[in-house]
Amino acid sequence: MRTLCAVVLVFEVIVIGLAIPIAINLEGADPALAGGVWGGMALAALVLSGLQKHTWAHYAAWGLQAAFLFSSFMVTGALLVAVVFVSLWITGVILGRRVDEVRAMHASRADAGEETGTRGATEPAETAGAAGGAGRS
Repeated sequence: MRTLCAVVLVFEVIVIGLAIPIAINLEGADPALAGGVWGGMALAALVLSGLQKHTWAHYAAWGLQAAFLFSSFMVTGALLVAVVFVSLWITGVILGRRVDEVRAMHASRADAGEETGTRGATEPAETAGAAGGAGRS
């Protein structure tokens, strides 16, 4: 789950960064305001993408998604982009959890298979090796 969320955050950094000049030039937003708000969010998204292994960073990224959604009212087309990224974030969380569950299930099956399947697989090899070694002497 954390990997998918980190990827969404990295792409979000690019989009937020590209929205700053659009807000300034097309919407007439104050450069300090647009750069401060969205530049800060882009920096936060970049930092949080690298820290997704921590639970607090994952929850902070949820807050970042909400901030991006609410601040997107500054630029006309940004609301659509914010909705798309929030949807990607939610999809990443849902699909990532499913992937984590499947990995855990496969890991538990592999652990159970090692406990039962390894003994059965090594015993014939050991007996064949012992019989082959005894026949050669």
